[in-house]
Amino acid sequence: MTTLIGLSGSLRRGSFNTALLRTAATLMPADATLQIHTLHDIPLYDADLEASAGLPERVAALKEAIAAADGLLLATPEYNNGIPGVFKNGIDWLSRPASDIKRVFADKPIGLIGASPGGFGTILSQAAWLPVLRTLGARHWSGSRLLVSRAGQVFDESGAMRDAKLQEQLQVFLQGFVAYVREVSSARESRATNQPG
Repeated sequence: MTTLIGLSGSLRRGSFNTALLRTAATLMPADATLQIHTLHDIPLYDADLEASAGLPERVAALKEAIAAADGLLLATPEYNNGIPGVFKNGIDWLSRPASDIKRVFADKPIGLIGASPGGFGTILSQAAWLPVLRTLGARHWSGSRLLVSRAGQVFDESGAMRDAKLQEQLQVFLQGFVAYVREVSSARESRATNQPG
């Protein structure tokens, strides 16, 4: 079973990006699952807080979930042509302490999707994530793009996706990303098997 963590970058109750992940969870390929997480209960990063109290409980739990998963799917909003502060803050916490970055993010396959009320989807936000992912040593999957524009017309009041064509695009994206995750996992297992004993 291939396990992905889907992380929404919005705290809003009616978040389009959380709704996008909920739809994605219903369209996963066979033998793959998507566990949805949000950034609720993660405080602003404060090195003094980290030094005095360690990682907040929510951060520690999310870190372990990501470390154990085969891949990570980021559903990013776009605020002022960039990454939302709450999302970057979450990743900044998840990268602490720096000595743990390799265990959590190194070679982790990461896919980017996003929904926005605007006409250009989240193209600039997704691009802004690339140097962050490179710094973390993650493997960004660039085999496809999913940019949901005019999201208010795509989802109904309950958060259900009502655009059948977009559902098909999302399903194709997920098939490609899961195939990539499995390819990376297989290569990692092969390298481990071939290590001299």
